[in-house]
Amino acid sequence: MLFDLFLNGHSKNNGLSKGSVEDRISRSIAKKVSWRLVGTLDTVMIAYFITGTFAQALSIGLIEWGTKVLLYFFHERLWNKISWDRSKDSKL
Repeated sequence: MLFDLFLNGHSKNNGLSKGSVEDRISRSIAKKVSWRLVGTLDTVMIAYFITGTFAQALSIGLIEWGTKVLLYFFHERLWNKISWDRSKDSKL
């Protein structure tokens, strides 16, 4: 929240009521893809420092990317079935 204020220089709610701002699907997808790329690059760098070879590091990174995408999908589907702490006006 404070980081947002620092970067954007906007007020807390940007003039909107709490909870009224929602990302479009395309923005959510772009954010997920970019975050996954950051995570995979981190894994490749760590794997390179451990293995010393770029080919092995890239292989580990690609495997990690695929497994994390699948795990995230099933994680989201599971959370969609859990009603804990959802508001009644939820759009799901």
